[in-house]
Amino acid sequence: QVRLVESGGGLVQPGASLELSCVHSGSIFSITAMGWYRQAPGKQRDLVAQITTGGDIDYAEAVKGRFTISRDHDKNSINLQMGDLKPEDTATYYCKQTERDHEREYHYWGRGTQVTVSS
Repeated sequence: QVRLVESGGGLVQPGASLELSCVHSGSIFSITAMGWYRQAPGKQRDLVAQITTGGDIDYAEAVKGRFTISRDHDKNSINLQMGDLKPEDTATYYCKQTERDHEREYHYWGRGTQVTVSS
């Protein structure tokens, strides 16, 4: 059973930093990537950052230079260090685990953690 648990969200002022953590356990097929997505009210869920098992990293343009995704193998976690936070970063942040068998991909989501950036 795949389990993803996010933590670290909160209310911060513009310009502040925050670190999110996603502890993941279990897999059914081969994990190919772990990522962070976010969804603001009334908007679609979009990629924030993703890291593949090979170490390739992608960031959304809006967060490049401000956010850093990393893996902690000892803690089985995927972390998202967020800096210089802006009001437009306000959203629910979700962790996603992508797996693949010989035919298709599978996506598993955590329940999310709320990040609010407001003065």
